[in-house]
Amino acid sequence: MQNLTNTSLLRCMKGNQLRFVCCLLLLVGYGAAGQPAEGLQPVVQRLDQYRKQTLQEKVFVHADRAFYLTGEMLWFKVYCVDGTFHRPLDVSKVAYVEVLDRERKPVVQAKVALTAGSGNGAFFLPTSINSGHYLLRAYTNWMKNFGADFFFEKPITIVNSFKRLELPVLAAAPDYDVQLFPEGGQLVQGLSSKVAFRVTDESGKGIAFRGALVNQQNDTVSRFTPQRFGIGHFMVTPEPNTTYRVVITDEKGRAVVRPLPAVQAQGYTMRLEETGGDQLKVTVSTNVVGQALVYLLGHTRQVVNVAEMRPMQQEATFLIDKKKLGDGISHLTVFNMDRRPVCERLYFKRPEQSLNIGLTPDKSEYASRTKVSIDVTLPSMAKNGAADLSVAVYRLDSLPAASSGNLLSYLWLTSDLRGTIESPEYYVQAENPDVKEAVDNLMLTHGWRRFTWDNVLTKPSTAFQFAPEYNGLVVQGMVKNPVSGAPVKGITTYLSTIGKPIRFYVAESDTAGRVLFELKDAYGPKQVVVRTEPADSLNRLSIINPFAEQWSATRLPAFDLSQQTAESVLNRSVAMQVQNTYWSDRSVRYRYPVVDSTAFYGKTDESYKLDDYTRFTTMEDVLREYVLGIQPRKRQGKFRLVVINAPYRAFFDEPSLVLMDGVPVFDMDRIMAFSPLKINRLDVMTKRYFIGRTVFNGLISFSTYKGDLAGFELDPGLLKVDYDGLQLQREFYAPRYDTPRQFESRLPDARTLLYWSPGLAIDASGKGKIEFFTSDQEGRYVIDVNGLTKQGQGGSQQTTFTVKNPVR
Repeated sequence: MQNLTNTSLLRCMKGNQLRFVCCLLLLVGYGAAGQPAEGLQPVVQRLDQYRKQTLQEKVFVHADRAFYLTGEMLWFKVYCVDGTFHRPLDVSKVAYVEVLDRERKPVVQAKVALTAGSGNGAFFLPTSINSGHYLLRAYTNWMKNFGADFFFEKPITIVNSFKRLELPVLAAAPDYDVQLFPEGGQLVQGLSSKVAFRVTDESGKGIAFRGALVNQQNDTVSRFTPQRFGIGHFMVTPEPNTTYRVVITDEKGRAVVRPLPAVQAQGYTMRLEETGGDQLKVTVSTNVVGQALVYLLGHTRQVVNVAEMRPMQQEATFLIDKKKLGDGISHLTVFNMDRRPVCERLYFKRPEQSLNIGLTPDKSEYASRTKVSIDVTLPSMAKNGAADLSVAVYRLDSLPAASSGNLLSYLWLTSDLRGTIESPEYYVQAENPDVKEAVDNLMLTHGWRRFTWDNVLTKPSTAFQFAPEYNGLVVQGMVKNPVSGAPVKGITTYLSTIGKPIRFYVAESDTAGRVLFELKDAYGPKQVVVRTEPADSLNRLSIINPFAEQWSATRLPAFDLSQQTAESVLNRSVAMQVQNTYWSDRSVRYRYPVVDSTAFYGKTDESYKLDDYTRFTTMEDVLREYVLGIQPRKRQGKFRLVVINAPYRAFFDEPSLVLMDGVPVFDMDRIMAFSPLKINRLDVMTKRYFIGRTVFNGLISFSTYKGDLAGFELDPGLLKVDYDGLQLQREFYAPRYDTPRQFESRLPDARTLLYWSPGLAIDASGKGKIEFFTSDQEGRYVIDVNGLTKQGQGGSQQTTFTVKNPVR
C-alpha cells in the first residue's frame, strides 16, 4: 500500500518512472528527415523538448448508441492512447466519464478502471433526466493539465418519455454563426489570399446559402456558395483604404451581414496547393521590407518532419514531399528571419495504416428469436490478441442522432481540431476530388494546435497540477487555515474507507495545501473518513471533486423533436418498459473484480479472534486478561493504550496508532467505553510500523463483524463523506433461444440493443465471431465495430441486417 503526499507521490512512483521514461522514449523519436535548416534548429529543439516534457493522452469512447430514453442503459468502451502515435497507453489507470446537460451540469458520472489503455462501463439513465441534448465526455486526470478542449466529447440525445415534452419556441429570425478564416491567419493589403468560411445554424449544422463579398461602395467583389456542410472558400486581394463585408443569404431569402477580418497594411500570407503528384507547394508572400529569409516548419502532432529555409524577395516557394508528413493532421508554420511565427495552416493526410475490419453476417435477413452469426476478420497485424475491439448491435429507427464520428475519424481528425465537426467520418473515407476539397476547407476553418508557440519558445518547463494516476484512483484533499483560507503545509492527514477489507492511508500536505491518497482496490460506493492529527484539528480539511470543473467551447443546441418521431419514441418507450418489467432481475448483474481481502498491514505480530476466548463485557477486561502486547493505563483520569516494543522488550513511550475498522482513534476513552461484544478481531503490531515517511509506535486494530463501525462514536473533528470508487462493471445480458422451450417462452423480448461487447476476442489467425439472438422487435439493425491495434492502427466498420417475420 502507498500513502502519498504530492512529494511522496512522485517518490513512491519511482518504481514506475523507468516504465514512464520508456514510454516517453518510444513516443518522442525525432521525426525530421536529415538536419533542419540551421536557423530553425533552436525552434526544432524547443518543440522536441516540449513534446518530451508534455506527454499527450487521447481518450475515445465508443458508446452503444447516440439516442437514448430514460430507463435505458448507456454502454461504453474507453480507449486511451498516446497523442502522437495512437498506441494504447498504460500510464493512466482511471478514466473519468460523465454526461453533461446544456448548463454543463453532470447528470451521471463514473470513474472507470483502465488496463493497458482499455476500460468499459455503463450508465443507467434515470427518469429524473429531462429530455434534451447532452454531452458525453471523458478524460484522465493527467489530461486536466491541458484544458477541456483536449477531452473526448460526443453529443447524445436523451428523451424522457415519462415527462411532458416542452419544446422551445424557435426564433423567427435566423441565428447563423458566420466565421471567416484567412489562409495563414491574416489578410494583407495587395496580397492575394484564400478566405475560408463556415456558416452554421443554432444547432451547429452547416446551411445552404448564397454568399457575396462586397466593398464599401456595395460593389460585388466575388460570389460564393458552400462546398459542403456550410463550409467553402473564396479568393480576395485586399485593396488599400477599402473595407469589405460578407453577405449571406439563406434559401428563404433571409440575409446576414458580417465584416471581413481586418486587413493588415504589412504582413505575410501563405498559400498551399496540391501539385497533382506527391508534392505540396507552399507559397509565402510578404510586403514587409528587409526580410531576406523565411522558414517553414512542418510537424505532425509535434513530430517535426519538415524544416526548411528559403531566400525571400516578396515571395518564396517551398515544395514538400507528402511522404515526409505523418498520417492525419500536420501543422505548417512560417517563421520570419527573426524566427517568429507569422503564418500557419493545417494539412490533412488520409491515414494509410488504418485497421481494416471485415464483417460478414451469415444472412442478410433473420426472423425473431433467431441466432445471428457474424464472422470478423482482421489483417495480419492484428492477429492473436493484438487488437482491442468493441461491438454494438442496435435497431435503426427514425429517431434523430447526431453523427459524431468513429474511432478512426476521432484519432486522426477530430481530436486534433477545435470545435464541432459535422459528419467527421465523411472526411476520412476514400479520397475523391470532393472529399479532398472538403478536407482542405475543414483544415482552414478549424485551425488549432495543442500548444502555443509562446509556451514552446519562451516559457520554461511547466509544473503540472494533476499527476497521472499510475496505479489506480487518487483521492485529492485540501488543508486550509479556517480564518484566512490560505493553504497549510506539512499537516499529516489520514483517510480510511469504511468496510472490509480495512484500508488506511496517510498523506502530508504540500505547499499548496494538497494531500493525495492513492486508493487500493476502491470499487463501488464508499464511505470515506478523513481527519488530521488532534493538534491540527482546527484546520479546514476538504475532499476535492475529482471530476473536471473546466469546459470546452462546445455548445449544445436547444432541444427540438419533430412530431414525425412521436410514434418511434412511443414504440421504443414501450419496449424499454417491457424489458425493465420482465428482465430487470437479469440485467442488473455485476462483474466483481478480484481484490486483496487482507487488511492493509498484512500479517501482525498478535491476532485475536475474540469469539475464541472468554467473552468479557468490558474492553478493559479483554485487554488485561489475554491481550499480551497491549497494556491499558490511565493518566490524569484518561485511558492510554501502551504497546510493547517487542524487539527491545520495553513499552513505547509515545502513543500507538489505534484503529476502529480502519478509522484512527485518538481518544482511548471511546475505545474503552465501546462494547467488546461488537468486536470480532483484534490485531496488534508490537514494533514500529512505517507508512511512507510516517512512523507509528506500534499498531492496534479493532475490527467489528461487518466492518461498519457497529455504532462506534467517531471523533467530532473528522470529515465523513460518501465517495464513489471505480465503477463496478455491469454484465450485458441477452437471452438465448437454443431450445424449443426457450424459443416458445411467453416472456416478451423487446430488446432494441441486441448485443454489446467491450472486448471481442480475436484468435491467432486474426478471426473472431459475434453471436447473439434476435428479439421480437422487427426492423433494420446495424452492427457497429471499433478497434485499435497495439501498434496504433485504428479502424471502424458497420454493416446491417434485417429482422422480419414471415407472413402467416
